[in-house]
Amino acid sequence: MSRTGTTPSSGTRFDTSMIVDTGAWYAVADASDRHHRAARRFYLEQAPLGAFVTTDLIVAETWALLTAHLGRPAALTFWATLRDTRTPIVTLDAVDLEAAWHIVQTFPDQTFSFTDCTTFSVMQRLGIDEAFAFDSHFLVYRYGTPRQRAFRRYPH
Repeated sequence: MSRTGTTPSSGTRFDTSMIVDTGAWYAVADASDRHHRAARRFYLEQAPLGAFVTTDLIVAETWALLTAHLGRPAALTFWATLRDTRTPIVTLDAVDLEAAWHIVQTFPDQTFSFTDCTTFSVMQRLGIDEAFAFDSHFLVYRYGTPRQRAFRRYPH
C-alpha cells in the first residue's frame, strides 16, 4: 500500500473489512446531515480498528459532494483524513466494470448508481460483506448463487 492508501486493483482480499460509502463519508463531515450523529459515533468507534476500505470512485464522488456542499476545505480535510489514516483505496479494474454492468442489467427495477454497481462488484471480488453506508441499495442488492446473500449495512 502506498502513502496515500491505494491498493492494487486485484489479488488482495479484505475478509474483515468494511467498505465506506459516499453517504457515510459525507455524513461524518457535514454536521447538518441527518445521519451526522450516528455516522460520527460509528466512525469514531470503528476507525481505530483499521477495518475501513473505500474505492477510488467513492473518493471521487465524496470529493465532488463535499466540494459542492461544504466547500473545498472540507474536501481537503476528507482527503487528508484518508491519507493520515492510511485508509485503503481500492482501484477499480476491468473485471469490476464488467461485473457492474451485469449488476445493472440484472436489477432493471432498481436505481443503482454507477458507483453503487462498481462498489458491489468490488465488495464481492474482495470478500467484503459489510458497508458503512446509509444508502438503502446496500440492503436491496443480493448476490451469490442464487442471489440470496446480502451485505450488512452499518450503523443500524
